[in-house]
Amino acid sequence: MSNKFKDKLGEGGYGCVFKAKLRSGRYGAIKMLDKPKANGEEFISEVATIGRIHHVNVVQLIGYCVEGSKCALVYDFMSNGSLDKHIYCKEGSISLSYKQMYDISLGVAQGIEYLHQGCDMQILHFDIKPHNILLDQNFIPKVSDFGLARLYPTDNSIVSLTAVRGTMGYIAPELFYQNIGGVSYKADVYSFGMLLMEMASKRKNLNAMVENSSQIYFPSWVYDQYSQGKDHLEMVDVTEEERVIIKKMVITALWCIQMKPNDRPSMNQVIEMLGGDVEHLQLPNKPFLHPQEMPVGDLQDTNLNPIGSYAELTWTLSAR
Repeated sequence: MSNKFKDKLGEGGYGCVFKAKLRSGRYGAIKMLDKPKANGEEFISEVATIGRIHHVNVVQLIGYCVEGSKCALVYDFMSNGSLDKHIYCKEGSISLSYKQMYDISLGVAQGIEYLHQGCDMQILHFDIKPHNILLDQNFIPKVSDFGLARLYPTDNSIVSLTAVRGTMGYIAPELFYQNIGGVSYKADVYSFGMLLMEMASKRKNLNAMVENSSQIYFPSWVYDQYSQGKDHLEMVDVTEEERVIIKKMVITALWCIQMKPNDRPSMNQVIEMLGGDVEHLQLPNKPFLHPQEMPVGDLQDTNLNPIGSYAELTWTLSAR
C-alpha cells in the first residue's frame, strides 16, 4: 500500500506517517507507531476511541495492523495537511482567508462537540492543537490523533487522570493546578480556545520574539485592545467583514481560555457563539497564564463564578 514507505507525509513523537494507495484506488495515510508507549496504550486508545466515531469533522479510521512491536493505523488521506502550516504560513502552504479560517474553526468546534455529546461514551481528546487538525481537499477540518484521548460515561462531569496530558501551550490549567477546579470536557474547551486565538491572529499565542513586550502573551494583549475599544488589533488590509469575523473568533476564544473551568462555555455554546451575532458577545474576565496572576478573591472559592455576564451570555444563547 505504501510502496515500501517511499512517500513520507510527516513525523511526530509517535513515529511517521506515509502516503498509501488503497485497494479501492483512493489514497490513505498510514501512521506507524514504531515505538508504542506504555505497552501500546496510545495505539489501543486511538483504535478504541476513533473506531466508533463517524463525523464529517473527525478523521476516519479505515483500519489498523499489529505485527510484533510494529503498530499501524490507516486513515483517509488529507491532501491539505495539518492546520498549523496554514496558520503560521509555512513554506508550501496555501494562504487562507479569514472567512476560510472561520469556517474551519466552526467545523473543528462541531467535531469536538460531537466527541463530547454525540457518542454513547464521552470522548475527551486532551490534545487539541493546530498540528492535530487535518484539512481535506475542500479544506474541511478533521480532528485527528486520539493517542491521548480517554473514554468516560456521558454522566461523568469530573474525571480522574494520573498524569498531565497534552501539548504545552494548549493544556488546560486545571491539569496543573487542582485549586481552580476538576478536570472535565472543559479541558478540551480551553485547548480549542488557544487554537481559535491562533487562527484569528495567524500567530502563536506565546511569542517572546515580538517587538512589543506586551504582545508576548497575545490573548492578554488582545483583551486589552478590545476592552479599550481598539478592535482593529493593528492588522492592516483587513476589511470590515473580516474585522467582524476576527472579533467573533477572538471573544469566543477569550471565553474558552478562562482560568477556571466553570467559567468556560460548553462546546455547544461555543458553536452558538461563533454562529451568532458578534454584538451579542460580551468580554469575559481577562485571561491569565497562571492562577498566581489572578486576584486573590477569585481563587478562594472555585464554585463561585466571578463573571457576572456569563449567566447573561448563557441566557442569550439559550433564548436564541
